[in-house]
Amino acid sequence: MSKNLVIGLLAAAFAMGLPTASAHAATSYTSTSRTSTTQTTAAQTTAAAPPIHWGPVQSRSGHHGYAKADVWTTRFTAETFVVSGTLYDRDTHSGHCAYVRARFHYVGGGTGWARPQTTCASRGSFRLSSDGQIKRVDVKVCVLDRPRRTTLKCYADAITPAIIANWPQ
Repeated sequence: MSKNLVIGLLAAAFAMGLPTASAHAATSYTSTSRTSTTQTTAAQTTAAAPPIHWGPVQSRSGHHGYAKADVWTTRFTAETFVVSGTLYDRDTHSGHCAYVRARFHYVGGGTGWARPQTTCASRGSFRLSSDGQIKRVDVKVCVLDRPRRTTLKCYADAITPAIIANWPQ
């Protein structure tokens, strides 16, 4: 049996509360795989941490209304950082929609934009994710003028681990 298969079977047996099949299977993997399993468990604990509520990010107001996003984030220690929440279209002008986009600043250097998400309904959900571990994210909320394909009244919030660490618990 391969080492990964044995580890997978042991993890499944442990999760289901079943006794292991044999003493040989329980001791056949090396200390390297024990360390790997411990690291995987730590990563799963970090990934399973509850999301952080950043709060509302709202575009600037105009004579017809605004767009607003209620933003939640994962922890900055996550391998793939996720910005999610609810997007609200508060612009009564027909053809105007709510627009949200995130710019990720990666730990190794460089930046990248997530694909924007829009809603023309009064509210809709969104989920934007990074391609790796980040040190900062800029969440941008705008009103989208669909006929002209332009964004209006944009506002961006910069979210960093230092800001979140100073929040009251």
